[in-house]
Amino acid sequence: MAPPAQPGAQGGRGSKGPPARKLLCMCSLSLCLTYLCYSLMGGPGPGPGALRSPAGLRGSPAPGALRGSPAPGALRSPAGLRGSPAPGAPPTRASNASRPGVSAAAWLRTALAPGEVIAAQSGAFERDPQESSTTDEELSRPGSTTPDYGEKRLPQALIIGVKKGGTRALLEAIRAHPDVRAVGVEPHFFDRNYEKGLEWYRNVMPKTLDGQITMEKTPSYFVTNEAPKRIHSMAKDTKLIVVVRNPVTRAISDYTQTLSKKPEIPTFEVLAFKNRTLGLIDASWSAIRIGIYALHLENWLQYFPLSQILFVSGERLIIDPAGEMAKVQDFLGLKRVVTEKHFYFNKTKGFPCLKKPEDSSAPRCLGKSKGRTHPKIDPDVIHRLRKFYKPFNVMFYQMTGQDFQWEQEESDK
Repeated sequence: MAPPAQPGAQGGRGSKGPPARKLLCMCSLSLCLTYLCYSLMGGPGPGPGALRSPAGLRGSPAPGALRGSPAPGALRSPAGLRGSPAPGAPPTRASNASRPGVSAAAWLRTALAPGEVIAAQSGAFERDPQESSTTDEELSRPGSTTPDYGEKRLPQALIIGVKKGGTRALLEAIRAHPDVRAVGVEPHFFDRNYEKGLEWYRNVMPKTLDGQITMEKTPSYFVTNEAPKRIHSMAKDTKLIVVVRNPVTRAISDYTQTLSKKPEIPTFEVLAFKNRTLGLIDASWSAIRIGIYALHLENWLQYFPLSQILFVSGERLIIDPAGEMAKVQDFLGLKRVVTEKHFYFNKTKGFPCLKKPEDSSAPRCLGKSKGRTHPKIDPDVIHRLRKFYKPFNVMFYQMTGQDFQWEQEESDK
């Protein structure tokens, strides 16, 4: 018997379902997009940017329908999302072909630009950027691990997202591999510095020898509309890595980071809802919007097949870093050098730290900005956000062929 296809491997598309099933798929996505467009473009009543928690969506998956084939009435990925396996079929990979059907392109045109302004009950304030800005001085500063030989090359692999998903932990872990060289700061080339040109971008990269891989990470690429096209124009065979995390937890972590810099901002509950009484979620707030992974991914699938995208679980990166790093090294075509010997779990911080297996020096942990204590959030708000994200999560599972079990994780709490 042939072994099952591994995630990230090229495979055939799922078989086409009957017309009725396709119609159900199209209707399901149409409902989601209708509610989302209502949120982003405005509507009567509470005002623009509000999105009702989709508890009443007919496409919402039934409890227990997240594994295997979805139950009747569950939200299925639309026929236009070619990365979606057919019910009962093994996960398949999408080819880089045009996909007819309903598209999220119109929704994705609204960029999450730095300095974006939103209105809150306490007045207008500037949004926190996707990540802290990187200055030209920082980009030109040579790293301590960068050798003074070899040549600078454009990256062959990118960590493109997501913010507060675990991208820094992944970057530091993969930099422990002798065949990987990565710039430590975020270049933000494909979203903020594109006009500076590829030679500027190449000069930012560390020097590498033949056989070594050049990498960088900028989490805001995943939600930048122009990034897929720009990266494809640079090199269509670029390998992409996305670290994803339960979108509810990710949103709270995102807010916690902003709160640490701007203590005067409104509460999470105020920002998350346009009208809390009616359950209208403000999907225009970047902390909420970043976690709608399925709609962002559709933008990338217009330029890259799923075989070139690896999805890393932010949760697994904490509880089993060696296991996730094995997948990353396989995806990059590297020997499995970074293993469990490289990690030490820090109980105080609550996540693994790196150590060199060949010596007894102290483990190197991420900075104090990582692992912040989250503020206490009203359980009703958490419940409403889970219901909001659930159909989008299921769609994301089907597009990627991976079940991240975020709903199971929440039910265990």
